[in-house]
Parts: sequence; C-alpha cells; structure tokens
Amino acid sequence: MIDINLIRKDPEVVKASMKKRFQEKKFVLVDEVIDLDKEFRETRTRCDFLRSQRNAISKEIGKLMGSGRREEAELAKAQVGEMAEELEQLAVRETELTEQIRVRMMQIPNILDESVPIGRDDSENVEVERFGEPAVPEYEIPYHVDIMEKLNGIDLDSARKTSGNGFYYLMGDIARLHSAILSYARDFMIDRGFTYCVPPFMIRSSVVTGVMSFAEMENMMYKIEGEDLYLIGTSEHSMIGKFIDTILDESRLPQTLTSYSPCFRKEVGAHGIEERGVYRIHQFEKQEMIVVCKPEESKDWFVKLYTNTVDFFRTLDIPVRTLECCSGDLADLKVKSIDVEAWSPRQKKYFEVGSCSNLGDAQARRLAIRAKGKDSGTYFPHTLNNTVVAPPRMLIAFLENNMNADGSIRIPEALRIYMGMKKTIDVPV
Repeated sequence: MIDINLIRKDPEVVKASMKKRFQEKKFVLVDEVIDLDKEFRETRTRCDFLRSQRNAISKEIGKLMGSGRREEAELAKAQVGEMAEELEQLAVRETELTEQIRVRMMQIPNILDESVPIGRDDSENVEVERFGEPAVPEYEIPYHVDIMEKLNGIDLDSARKTSGNGFYYLMGDIARLHSAILSYARDFMIDRGFTYCVPPFMIRSSVVTGVMSFAEMENMMYKIEGEDLYLIGTSEHSMIGKFIDTILDESRLPQTLTSYSPCFRKEVGAHGIEERGVYRIHQFEKQEMIVVCKPEESKDWFVKLYTNTVDFFRTLDIPVRTLECCSGDLADLKVKSIDVEAWSPRQKKYFEVGSCSNLGDAQARRLAIRAKGKDSGTYFPHTLNNTVVAPPRMLIAFLENNMNADGSIRIPEALRIYMGMKKTIDVPV
C-alpha cells in the first residue's frame, strides 16, 4: 500500500507507475480515492466544527440556566441535539469512506523502482549476470523423476493415492539429501549473520492481506475451513507478520532473519511437462531470508540477499544466473525483484529456483510496522525477502549438475558433513 499523500499531491506519478505495469485499467482507482478522500476530509472537518460548536453551546446552556433564561437554554439544548444527530450520521459516513478508501488503496500497486526494465511478462525479463559455466555432459541426463526413481528416492504413485497429484514421498538417500540441503542452508545463513527462526505455519487473514495482494492470495493460499487461518505459501508471510503492529527502535534495525518452513500452494493454472514431477507441487520445504531495514539501506540489502543465494548454489557446483524481473512480471507490492535461476543440463536452459524482492514500505504500511529513531521520528521501514533454497525443486538442478556417467550423484564437499561424509549417492545394485 502506498502513501495516500502521494495520491493527494501527485496522482500522475502513481498512474505512470501503473502504466509501466500495463495496469491502466486501475487508473480509475486513483480517481476514486481522490474523490473519496476529498469527501472524507470534508466530513472530518465538518465533524470537528460541530464538536467545537456543541462544546461551546453546552457551556452556554449552564450559564443560561443559572441566569434563569430557561427558554433560551431549551433552544440551545435542541440545537445541541440536532448537532449530535448530524455527528452520528457523519461518523457512520466517515467509517464507510475509510473502508472504501482502504479497499481501493489495497489494490493500487506499489511505485516501481526506476531501474526496473519495462516489459509485459516474464518473457521480457532481463538477464543480469551468470555465475559458473553451464555445461552439458556427453552422456544423457534423464528426467529428474527418472533419476530419483533409479536411486529408489521417490514414490509418486503412493502419494497420488494418499493425497492426489502434486504430492510425493521422498525416500532413502534422496530424502536425506533433501534434509541435508536445508540443514546446510540454515547454517550457511547463520554464518552470514542471520538469526535462525522456525515460524508459525498458519497465519490470520490480517497478516495474509498485509503481505500480499488479493490476486496472489486467491491463487496461492489454502484456507483452514471454519477458522481465520491460512496455510503459509512461504515463511516470508509469517516472518514479516512477526512485526505486525509494532514500533521498532531504530537501533534494532536491520532485522535479519532466516527461517525454515513447509510451504503450501494451490499452484492455480500450473501445467506443462516441466510441471510434472517435483517442479510445481502443493507442498514443499524452504529456507527463506527476510530483512526489515531503514529505507535508505534497502537497495544495498537487496543486492546482499540475492548474492547470498548465488553464493549458496555455487558452493554446490550449480551454475546460476540472475534475471531482473520486468515491470509486467512484478506482483503489485514489489518495487523491484530479481530471480535466481539454476542451469539444467537436461533442458539446456536455466529455470527459477529463487526470487529476491524489495517491497519498499508497502508491507510495513499494511501491517502497521513502524520504526522510531532519536532524530528521524517514526517511519515505515522497508521489507525484503529472498529464497535461500527450496527443495525439492532445487533437487532437480542438484541432481542434473552433479550426476555422473554411471547414474550416481556426486555430493559436493560442503554438503558431505550433512550426508554422513558420503561422497556419492550410488545406484542400487
């Protein structure tokens, strides 16, 4: 949610940012907010005037009664009664206007960073940098499910019986590898100065609408029937929600947290061959990082966050690249976003394994997260989030890039301590 003062002072700036997102249909929201806000302020001014007049007349009533001017006092009482009735009606209207403005403000997208490339969808995202040499071995790299099945590491058929499509059983060394990657990611981020946290896996609707747009919520979140609770789609939701309705002392900024959680997603509209197996699924686990910081520090933290992911993947011998998300590919709350994509030797292309986002002060405004400094007063801090790693999708990149000609999987040195010092996962005889 943006600052309403920006709409009051320069609505064309807001519309220009919408145009970059190809959301001209939302121009009407800005115009409606301007009209509703004008009426709201006029209503509030009228209320303030009536209260002032009522108080003044109420004081006069006592004087009139004391001096025996009862008839004038009764007329004054009637006048106060009329004011009270009008105030009651205005209070109702003020509440209605506040809600109507809030609903529209929640749909107005954040102001894009000037550096964001303009494009309609993810096909127009811009490559920034590559790390590691993307190689294609001379031997064939099978589909990731085939690799796992050959290693007795996955059971999709049983999962379909128990839960349906989009679920899986990971087994044996593949299950162990999955857990090892998450444990390594946890320690990797702790070593970089982040505080480890395991958050709630369900959150209230007030947090959901604070961290994401309505469209995202409808497409992603599972609701718990009969309760005001949603299963989290990523731990960023509950991690940012941790600070709801708080005033942080500026000396405690930045807040740098790394969290583990399972994630649950509807994956509405998921389709296609690369969305079989464990690429697009309803349940997975993830190591995340979030930052709450001073506004002037958020650009630097943005670079630090996606660099952490790049460095993590490179320690596991996986080539990656960073991809700047274009204007049309950004969710409404995002100011700027960069995806980290891993190399797939089988597909001979990169695919997304993580996303880093700067949300400016949008989430802080929605959740009433404030910071206070000695000299700076109270303000809304910026929030950022980034994926460290999200297996089992990351397993696709890991298995393909570390597969030997005989079908065994090489375990990079950084991961061996979490795998009982094993150097390979061998194909069962």
